Amino acid sequence: MAESGAHILLQCLQEEGVEVIFGYPGGAVLPIYDALYDSEIRHVLVRHEQGAVHAADGFARVSGKVGVCLATSGPGATNLVTGLATALMDSIPMVAITGQVARSLIGTDAFQEVDTLGVTRAITKHSYLVEDARDIPRIVHEAFHIARTGRPGPVLIDIPKNVALQREAVAHPTAPPGRRGYRFRAHADPAQVEAAAQAIAQAERPLLIVGGGVVHSGTEESLRRLMQAIDVPAASTLMGLGAVAGTDPRHLGLIGMHGTYAANRATAHADLVIGIGLRFDDRVTGSARHFAPRAKIVHFEIEEAEIEKIVRVDYPVLGDLRYSLPAFEAAVQRIPRTAGDAARHAWWEQIRSWEEHQGWTALTPMDLGGEDGRLLRPQAVIQEVYKATGGDAVVVTDVGQHQMWTALLYPFRRTRQLVTSGGLGTMGFGLPAALGAQMAQPQASVWLISGDGSIQMNIQEMATATNYGLPVRVVVINNHQLGMVRQWQELFHQERYSAVAMTDLPDYRLLAQAYGWKGLRVETAAELSAALAECRTHRGPVILDVVVEPQENVFPMVPAGASLADVILEKPQPAVERS
Repeated sequence: MAESGAHILLQCLQEEGVEVIFGYPGGAVLPIYDALYDSEIRHVLVRHEQGAVHAADGFARVSGKVGVCLATSGPGATNLVTGLATALMDSIPMVAITGQVARSLIGTDAFQEVDTLGVTRAITKHSYLVEDARDIPRIVHEAFHIARTGRPGPVLIDIPKNVALQREAVAHPTAPPGRRGYRFRAHADPAQVEAAAQAIAQAERPLLIVGGGVVHSGTEESLRRLMQAIDVPAASTLMGLGAVAGTDPRHLGLIGMHGTYAANRATAHADLVIGIGLRFDDRVTGSARHFAPRAKIVHFEIEEAEIEKIVRVDYPVLGDLRYSLPAFEAAVQRIPRTAGDAARHAWWEQIRSWEEHQGWTALTPMDLGGEDGRLLRPQAVIQEVYKATGGDAVVVTDVGQHQMWTALLYPFRRTRQLVTSGGLGTMGFGLPAALGAQMAQPQASVWLISGDGSIQMNIQEMATATNYGLPVRVVVINNHQLGMVRQWQELFHQERYSAVAMTDLPDYRLLAQAYGWKGLRVETAAELSAALAECRTHRGPVILDVVVEPQENVFPMVPAGASLADVILEKPQPAVERS
């Protein structure tokens, strides 16, 4: 029986296991929305297309499935751009479907026409323009295969309106999907695995650096067995947090620009760094030329282009972690260690001394402030959120100081517990991503930690939460500043504060009321505990405005372009002139 391209599309999506689509309708996708009327797939109507793509992203990060979003042509498609770039940088599996003007109008500057493939080619893993409805089953099959395999990422399917209306009797593909030129190595070369295992057997000061690849591949249990077998310390990138429990004594915490003192000093002094599923980006390495200067480097990676893109690599292991990490674990246990026990013991003692020098861990209680005229300390507020959630929440963040404090001070216990924009650093990501996370895990306690700058960028999605009964909890760390920008201006631009004051902010309690949420505000320590308890027990969405000290900075910090050995723990004091 002949069916429209739109109906064929939705049948193909169901065959791929799609249960929910985040989208916003428009003229070019009306045939698809007409087909959705009779579909079993649930559609979530967001209030802005950027909300759709970030919600699909949050859904994918928490569920491990491919997130799906839908937008119309022209401005609908271009409003997806930031979210597609966010997903590509963080390797998030996603399929974005966009409408396009009819094929006969392409290239005529028709109403709401944009060259969507041209705009998105650099920020997707692959893009398609569907020219015939008979190609839809193959393209959808390929798109999901590409999105979820190898290094995951977003794929875009652009569908002209006449193709969505075209009626065809189409056979769906049964063969495994294939795409000429699309290749990735699943199984690592055994010789590469063996060489890496020999290197760790000889190392006296080894360090693991755990990246988001462990999360995407679901290999955290293999990683933890490996750590137990070889008893080495581990640091995590922002994307890797949760792969090693934050409460594990072997875990040194976050590495990089705002990494812990112990993690950064360990990197600077290690004789072997084993990078597992990370890109070695600049926020991790600091100065790439000075990264791990005493160490040989092992790099487990699925994408060949990432190996030696930024740092030198002595032992590459190219392959899918689902196969290469268990093989490495077996090889390490088979090869006898030649490094002396005394050297490894001294290494651990050195690491513990760095932890003591830092003076705190994620579980060290901090002064909350909020009394005697002082404002609340944002770092301690994060710790109070950890206590209020029992450490078990799915935590979403926006981007800025609150994001780094959360990474440092909320000890994540499992993978897919932290949802944050790492590579692109997208403000406005948090609220729609939290809604996607809540859709992925309806029974989970989902908390968004945001800033007073970030929260306003997609605040219209509060209506989406109300519309679909999504009980997200939002904690706004409100310092009346664009905090991270202010921090850089303070430290590196002689305190010349330009365009960072967030004055005349909305009253979030009234805004909550307007959107059908519960709204709370606290300014003192005495109020905070009760407010967090109310957030935890309230049955609907709630926003908590926490007024904090505006001058607090995120430390530790490695200045841009500096070595990780140059980590600073507090604001440098001005030199005193001597007479």
